[in-house]
Amino acid sequence: MTLLELVRSVLDAAQISHALIGAAALAASGVSRSTFDLDLMAVDRRCLGDDMWKPLRRRGASAEVRRGDASDPLAGVVRFEMAGERPVDLVVGRHPWQQRAIERARRTPAGVPVVQPWDLVLLKLYAGGTQDLWDIEQLLALPDAAELARRVDLDLADLPATAAARWRAFREGQ
Repeated sequence: MTLLELVRSVLDAAQISHALIGAAALAASGVSRSTFDLDLMAVDRRCLGDDMWKPLRRRGASAEVRRGDASDPLAGVVRFEMAGERPVDLVVGRHPWQQRAIERARRTPAGVPVVQPWDLVLLKLYAGGTQDLWDIEQLLALPDAAELARRVDLDLADLPATAAARWRAFREGQ
């Protein structure tokens, strides 16, 4: 079992919904960008409990829990590592719009949930880094860009004003 499968098995056993985000979600949408780690997202704060990850530790994996403080945009991140495996980061969000993105995730042929392209754009706008903006540009270069932009516009009001301003600036610059 891969590290990703181990993490997902613990989340599934706890009935915690989750989905792939980041470069793996980009690849599932048709944008190739490589990174060394894999990223998952969940919103359930039980993910930040050390005891939850005991089954992984028994299998030789490490789980480093980093909790966000009140000013952090995330509830926290759990970093998983295991010899011979790609690291996995579990991003723990704190907002209803993030939970909706997870609920709308589609399944890959292997059964792994992955966020929809428009939800990935919302997550990238929220993060707001240089790489995130490049990723958005790549997603908007795909054949269904008009539909993607329409879907982003529908949910943009749920994000902070800074994310909406990034979207407006990005769209005006195209």
